[in-house]
Amino acid sequence: MYLYHFGLKELPFSLTPNTQFFLGLPSHHEALQTLITALKMGEGFVKVTGEVGTGKTLLCRKLMNDLGDEFVTAYIPNPYLNPDELRHAVAQELAIDSENCASAALTQKIQQKLIDICAQGKQLVLILDEAQVLPDESLEALRLFTNLETENSKLMQLVLFAQPELDNRLEQHNFRQIKQRITFSIRLDQLQSEQIQAYLHHRMTIAGYQGMPIFTLPVCKLLFQASQGTPRIINILAHKCLMLAFGQGTSSITTEHAKQAINDTEATHRQSAIATPTALFARLLTDKKAQRIMLSLAAVIAIATSFWLGGQA
Repeated sequence: MYLYHFGLKELPFSLTPNTQFFLGLPSHHEALQTLITALKMGEGFVKVTGEVGTGKTLLCRKLMNDLGDEFVTAYIPNPYLNPDELRHAVAQELAIDSENCASAALTQKIQQKLIDICAQGKQLVLILDEAQVLPDESLEALRLFTNLETENSKLMQLVLFAQPELDNRLEQHNFRQIKQRITFSIRLDQLQSEQIQAYLHHRMTIAGYQGMPIFTLPVCKLLFQASQGTPRIINILAHKCLMLAFGQGTSSITTEHAKQAINDTEATHRQSAIATPTALFARLLTDKKAQRIMLSLAAVIAIATSFWLGGQA
């Protein structure tokens, strides 16, 4: 692999959510600060949404690492569970024996555990990743969890990380009670074009690289066009660029490496990144303004041709 070639101690563009590589870009930094502030204020229900590959899971792990000792966290990475399965998953996270336990009895055990945590001066934060897959009845079960409270505070705070599909579901009339409980709704954005080089250089540096940014601005422009700023796709493309450079024995990443990586990756917006003559012609055929221009040019050429032929005669 290319680690020794570029002076790296680990892979800089791995798709695993390693919090060492977290970069406080505006959208993600603001989201993290809002989450921590909301939880410290005791707000009961927070939602974070973002498109596929925008770093929700990485932000989720970063949040769990950064929460202080006054919080106890329970993490459910795959919440495609019915209400009973969801209760058992929460109980397991809280080290509660839930075997052969009926739903009502299990809810009481969870409530007692939350009271014990509260008595220690701590708060429970239940974090669900991929929350867009929650069944409808399980979303309602989560709402009922937020009813567990003392006179002064909630016994459980909820943070949902989800794709935008969850927002669409919550617009339904039957979810209006859940929507009213959400005190903060945070949206993660894709990276902007001018942020790509800083993002790539940050990850390279954390991985052990020393030197000037290896991904030049022209290369970053291509990667942005192909990825539309989605961090996961950028990571895939950058990894392939490093492999190509290593294979050629060079320490420079060129636009040709970027084009090859883009053409080798299914998830990229290839047409926007590298417009071939055929693609450009196809685009002209479907563009109304371009069609009118082409028709006008054709008319001019036809008139000119008729005059030329008349002169030849």
